[in-house]
Amino acid sequence: MQELHDAPLAPLTTFRLGGPATRLVTAATDDEVVSAIRAADAAVTPLLIIGGGSNLVIGDKGFDGTALRIATTGVALDGTRLELAAGENWSEAVARTVEAGLAGIECLAGIPGSAGATPIQNVGAYGQEVSATITEVVAYDRRADETVTIPGAECGFSYRNSRFKADPERYAVLRVRFELEDADGLSTPVKYAELARALGAEPGDRVPAAEARAAVLRLRAGKGMVLDPEDHDTWSAGSFFTNPILGAGEHEAFLARVAERMGPDTAPPAYPAGDGRVKTSAAWLIDKAGFTKGYGTGPARISTKHTLALTNRGDATTEDLLALAREVRAGVHAAFGVTLVNEPVTVGVQL
Repeated sequence: MQELHDAPLAPLTTFRLGGPATRLVTAATDDEVVSAIRAADAAVTPLLIIGGGSNLVIGDKGFDGTALRIATTGVALDGTRLELAAGENWSEAVARTVEAGLAGIECLAGIPGSAGATPIQNVGAYGQEVSATITEVVAYDRRADETVTIPGAECGFSYRNSRFKADPERYAVLRVRFELEDADGLSTPVKYAELARALGAEPGDRVPAAEARAAVLRLRAGKGMVLDPEDHDTWSAGSFFTNPILGAGEHEAFLARVAERMGPDTAPPAYPAGDGRVKTSAAWLIDKAGFTKGYGTGPARISTKHTLALTNRGDATTEDLLALAREVRAGVHAAFGVTLVNEPVTVGVQL
């Protein structure tokens, strides 16, 4: 276990933003993770757990406490069963399953970050979510001071949410277990229209999983969503805002605002979200509110490739980023009456 003091945290995040931690501990095994958490809890020291840093906004003043970087490794693939240590690189793990001819997470290729973060956020893209394949999550329960195994059905998964995200001070994910599908090298049925078009397929078709993964990587790269240290469009947290889910009344009011602003024939994106609710597109809202690709003149701007990504152009501060995020959120609310919610976790700051 490695320990540093007054340690920079910005290099551990994809935004490359944030001040230092009073203490940075890097844990390479599950036992080291648990030991570091127990020590911090016993000393009543604030604790920040960092995985791949791809969904994290840290304040410019840094973190006054212990930052625990989870760097555990371990991949076990037994037939269709996959187990990943929390510190494993997620995108590399997806590639391994596709190479093994398995389906279930191939459309989650190229998503930055570590495996341990996937159940917390219920990571999803291009028609897949990890909740569909996670069977168990092994976690350290800080409240009970014990390691627990939580079945996937008890993880409280919903859109970009889980019991781990709802109670962030309680659990530290150690391992994630998946049940994938042996479909003779084919993908799961393609659900996402944009991906189907890129593949020359129809929604519901199965295609070679390797082709689905490659198409997803191309689509993500075209939006600046595949990490590239030379491309400032990728100095981001990917999608900064979640897609709003509106109740029936909220959706009616939203449609009225759209008609008033853009004309009665304008049809914003709408997807059923259960219980009479409707999910719409944050990217559409941002663009139609006037925040187009490349918007901004300062060191933090909207990506030139995708309106949903806020980016560090190289010398931004966290406050620069938050100022832009607040401007976008206020503009969307003024235009459409919808309040956007940030997807990345904020540390020491609030949007």
